[in-house]
Amino acid sequence: MLPLIGLLTGIILGMLFRVPVPAWMARYLGIALLAALDSALGGLRASLEQKFNEKLFIGGFLANTTIAGLIVYIGDNLGIEIYLAAVVAFGVRLFQNLAIIRRHYFQIHHWE
Repeated sequence: MLPLIGLLTGIILGMLFRVPVPAWMARYLGIALLAALDSALGGLRASLEQKFNEKLFIGGFLANTTIAGLIVYIGDNLGIEIYLAAVVAFGVRLFQNLAIIRRHYFQIHHWE
């Protein structure tokens, strides 16, 4: 429940305080956002499956964000858009986690 409260608080604060983002940082912010959403949904999924591990959650968040940021950085330096690989990977994981969370929720409420 605490991660959900943190996520909602972050969304509300982000909507209240508009912080301009320089254009050169947009890719990095986008990848960081995808990594954060992936970690949040993965944590929610693990929590629903009663397998949540705080150290694994934080470690996964930091590792995913760092690796994705490095992919963007390397791509920028090479002049190619390899950050799209991270976008696709995180996108697939987001939709997989959402599907599993949705199935779990429907099974609990017997809406199948």
